Amino acid sequence: MSGHPSTYEPKYAATRWLDQRLPIIRMGADFMTYPSPRNLNYWWTFGGILTLCLVSQIITGIILAMHYVPHVDMAFDSVQRIRRDVPFGWLLQPMHAVGASMFFLAVYIHMFRGLYYGSYKAPREMIWILGCVIYLIMMATAFLGYTLPWGQMSFWGATVITGFFGAVPVVGESLQQWLLGGFSVSNATLNRFFSLHYLLPFVIAGIVGLHVWAMHHAGQNNPIGVEPKSKKDTLSFHPYYTVKDGFAVVLFLLVFAFFVFYQPDALGHADNYIEANPMETPAHIVPEWYFLPFYAILRAVPDKLMGILLMIGAIAVLFVLPWLDTSKVKSMRFRPLARRFFYIFLVACFILGWCGAETPSDMVFTVGQKLGVSDLGGYLASIGAEFPSGENVKFIEDQTRAFTADALAACQSELAAGHALPEYCSQTPQGLNFVWLSRIATFLYFGFFFILPILGLVEKPKERPESITKAVLGEA
Repeated sequence: MSGHPSTYEPKYAATRWLDQRLPIIRMGADFMTYPSPRNLNYWWTFGGILTLCLVSQIITGIILAMHYVPHVDMAFDSVQRIRRDVPFGWLLQPMHAVGASMFFLAVYIHMFRGLYYGSYKAPREMIWILGCVIYLIMMATAFLGYTLPWGQMSFWGATVITGFFGAVPVVGESLQQWLLGGFSVSNATLNRFFSLHYLLPFVIAGIVGLHVWAMHHAGQNNPIGVEPKSKKDTLSFHPYYTVKDGFAVVLFLLVFAFFVFYQPDALGHADNYIEANPMETPAHIVPEWYFLPFYAILRAVPDKLMGILLMIGAIAVLFVLPWLDTSKVKSMRFRPLARRFFYIFLVACFILGWCGAETPSDMVFTVGQKLGVSDLGGYLASIGAEFPSGENVKFIEDQTRAFTADALAACQSELAAGHALPEYCSQTPQGLNFVWLSRIATFLYFGFFFILPILGLVEKPKERPESITKAVLGEA
C-alpha cells in the first residue's frame, strides 16, 4: 500500500513548535505505525538486522580510526596495539572484522529472499536498484578495509585487485597508477584506501535512507505477492513487526557473539597475521569469503580482460533483473519451474564460493587407474627420493595409491621438457579440477538470468489458494 496518512498528534507545546518547523518526531512516529502486510515471515527481518550491522560497523569503525595509523611502517603494529593495549580494543577490533562478515551474510540472505519472492518487480524496481547500489559500495568498502591491517593478504590482495584496472584498454595503466598513487602498492595507496574506507559507510547510510524511503512509498512485498487493498489488509509495524524483528536480532546477535568471543579469527586468513612483505608472495592469495564467488568467476576464464568483464557482469546483471523477469507472478512459491532454476542458481553460488577458496589446478575428484607400491617407487626414484622401508611401506600403500598433485605435475613437466615419460605417467587419472568446476558454475549462474525471460513467457504458474489470499487480505 503506497504511503499512508500521518496519525501523529503532538501533545505538548514544545513538540507542536518543533513539528511545525522540523517534523522529525512525526517522521519517526509514522515509521513505527507504517502499515505492513499481514503475512511477512522471518526472511523479512533481515532489513532490521542489516540496519544494526551498519550502525555497529560505523560506530566501531570511528573508534578504531582514532587509534589506527595509516602508514606502511606502522599500520600492522597499530592494529596489534589496538587488540592488546587500547581499552576494549580486544572487543572493538573483532567486532568490526567479524561484523563485516555478518553484514555480508545478512545481505546475501536479504538478496536471495528478494530474488525468491520477486521483490524486484514493479512497482519496486527502484528499491531493488538502490539495494544493488548499496551492495556494490559495500563490496568496495570491504575491500578497502581488508587492506588496512597491512598483513600479507592485505598487501597482495590490494596488488591483485588494483592490477585488474591495468587490463582496461587504453586508460587501464593510467587508471591503475591514479588509484595506487604511484606505480605499486605503497604508503600513498594505504592513505587513499583508509580515507575512502572511512567515507563510504556514510554514503551507504545515505543510500539506505533512500532505500527505506522508496520501500515506504511503493509498499512492502510479501511472500505470496498479493498487494494489500485497504488498511484492514495490513498491520502496524509497531508492535507487531518490531517484536518479530527484535527476536530475530537477538538470534543473530548470538551467532555474532559466538564468533566475536570464541572464533574471532575463523573468518579471516592466517597469512594476514604476518606483516606485509613485498618480497614474499603468499602461496595462495584468496580474498575474504564474501568475494569468493566472484573471484572464482574471474579465474574461470584464461583471458584476464574477459574474466574481469564476466566478474563485473555478474554484479551488473542484478541491476537489470526487474526487466529480465517477464512473469506477472511475483513469488516463486507459485512458479514451480522458476523455483527449480532458483535452487540451481543458489547451488551454483555456493559452488563458486568453494572454487574461489581452492587452488585452481587441484582436482575435485579423479577417476582412473591407481598406483601400486611399485609404481610409487618408480615415481619416488624419478624425483630422487628414497622409498621408505619397514612399516612405512604399508602407510604409503594405503595413503598415496592415487596420483598426488605432485606426481601429476612431475609427469606434465617431463612431457613439456620432451623427456621420455616413466611408466607411471601413463596411468595418470582423469578428473575434474576446480577451474572446470568454476566454469560450469559460472555457466549456471548466468544461465539463470538468461532463462528468466523465457520462463515468464512459457511457465504456467500455480493458482493461489483462496484461503491464503483471503487471510492476507483480512477477509478470512
